[in-house]
This record gives sequence, C-alpha cells and structure tokens, in this order.
Amino acid sequence: MSDKTYVKRYSALARANHWVTAISLVLLAISGMALFHPSLYFLSGLFGGGANAREFHPWIGLVLAISFLGLFFRFWRLNLWERTDNVWLSRLRSVLAGREEDLPEIGKYNAGQKMVFWFMSILIVVLFLSGVVLWDDSHEWLAANLGLSFTIEQSRIAVLVHAIAAVIAIVVWIVHVYAAIWVKGTLSAMIRGKVTGGWGWRHHRRWLREEFGKGAKGTPPAE
Repeated sequence: MSDKTYVKRYSALARANHWVTAISLVLLAISGMALFHPSLYFLSGLFGGGANAREFHPWIGLVLAISFLGLFFRFWRLNLWERTDNVWLSRLRSVLAGREEDLPEIGKYNAGQKMVFWFMSILIVVLFLSGVVLWDDSHEWLAANLGLSFTIEQSRIAVLVHAIAAVIAIVVWIVHVYAAIWVKGTLSAMIRGKVTGGWGWRHHRRWLREEFGKGAKGTPPAE
C-alpha cells in the first residue's frame, strides 16, 4: 500500500483526552518525586517550591483520574484479551527483532499495549484511593458526606501503597513511551490522528482490514 494513503486512527477528542492524561501523569511524577525524597526536592522548583508542589499534587491527581476515566470508557473494549494476544507474547523474540511476518494479525492494540492499558487502569485506581487517604483537604468532606475517617495506621499504609504504585506506574509509563518511539509512526498517530496504510498493514493488519470494512478511504492491500 502506498504511504500516501492515510487511515484515521484517533479522533481529535481522543487525542486531547490522551494528552491531558499524559501531561497530568508527568506532572504528578515530578511533584511526587519532589515530595518523596530530599535528594529529589529540587524538582519542586518547577512548581514554585515544596508548599506549592504539595498543594498542586492532589488536584493534578484528580485531573488524571477524571481524564483517564474518559480514556478507559473509550478504549476498554478494544483492550480485551484475545487468543492472538497469547500467540503474540509467545513470539516476543520476533516482536523485538521486528519480524512482523511471524506474528498473528493484530487488531487496534497488541498484547503489549493491552498490558500497559490494564496495568495503568489498576495503578491509577490504587493511586487515587490511597491519595484520597493522604489528602488532608478531602478528610472533612468525606467525614461529613460519607462518614469516613482515617487512622494514623491507615495513613501510614496508604503512604507505602501510594509510593509503590507510583514507582510501578512510572516504570510502565517509561515502557509505554519507549515503545511508542521505537515503533516508528506510533507517536505521530497520537499527534496527527492518522497513520499510513503501510504502517497499519505492517503493525495492525486486522485493524486495517476492519477500518476498510467500515468504509475507510483508500484501497485495501492485496495479499
């Protein structure tokens, strides 16, 4: 297929949703690390000091939770596990070597992308719930409206859980970004919203067939 043929992969709204989530996650990681250890406190300078970083952190977390909820409802069906995902994982050497011809036809997302999606879904829930326990400004509202209050012991556990989940989330995010850069064309798809037909045929062939089945512009490639 000619590289001049483009296929829509993401709508403008989906892209905006993704970038709000991504920027929120980066800001949370930076402010969180500044609060996590004295050696990283210098990062608080990006927020105007430690007090501001502490004040902004939970509010940014709220933005992340709401934004990711939008992504979740938008994409969860496309990330359901399939038998072909097991085959894809079993041929990881071919994935790393770029031997796409050895892999099964993939829908919109491959097994690696699906794992990132579900890991982040779980981690953001954990981060949000543990963060609520640590957010002093939320306690009065929770006590008045839901009858919830937290003990010192619960707060200590929340600190540990929040820190562990944050470290894992940062690692998953790094893997996600690396993969997006490694597979040329993936990052530009989330910027421009479209990919070349050649890219779709090489990396997500089943998805490309489905798009043409829906009436996508262009001519589907022959076998």
